[in-house]
Amino acid sequence: MESVARGGTRWKRFAVVMVPSVAATAAVGLAIGQGALAASFSVSGQQAKVAVDKLDGSGFVQYGAIDTQRGGKKVPVAVSAFKTAELTNLCQSVVVPVPGFGDVSLLLRAGQGSKKVEAQNLYIDLDQLDADATFRNINIGVAAGDSNKGPGIKPGDDAGAGSFAQEADSATLLNVRQTSWATSAGTFKLSGLKMNVSKGKNECF
Repeated sequence: MESVARGGTRWKRFAVVMVPSVAATAAVGLAIGQGALAASFSVSGQQAKVAVDKLDGSGFVQYGAIDTQRGGKKVPVAVSAFKTAELTNLCQSVVVPVPGFGDVSLLLRAGQGSKKVEAQNLYIDLDQLDADATFRNINIGVAAGDSNKGPGIKPGDDAGAGSFAQEADSATLLNVRQTSWATSAGTFKLSGLKMNVSKGKNECF
């Protein structure tokens, strides 16, 4: 089974995780697992913008959860996880406001040209995603804790094991534009890494 989707996921309210398009006329809502913590660490108050020309991933699962910021504020996220992933032309930017100085931007690039970014057991806690996506052998509506195609829910997410999830043998995403609160991986190989710090807002998109 192969499914193609184009569009984005945007948060509307606390109770709804996301509504991505899956094929031309289908949509699926992912509900938040109450009390689930997507990250095993407190996330910062800044989000990263990530742009990728192409992501090829195998062993995919996506489910709704909650991240906790330092200080206790809860933020809803969709956790996208892959057993393995290969990324082409990765750009990640973070803008940090510095009192008395202004905005400071951290811009990271890797995986350009013939070089690729490679990851294993990759988890991305995001709240907005735009891409052209193809899913292979997709199941929609499985319980997150019962998914067996992806790497499983993240340690610490046990409270969200019953959350609505979707899984696939593999997924290809093109022209990815996303905002995320956190990323973690078992291994993350950044070939051709280039990093730049500058004053002002200098973002990937």
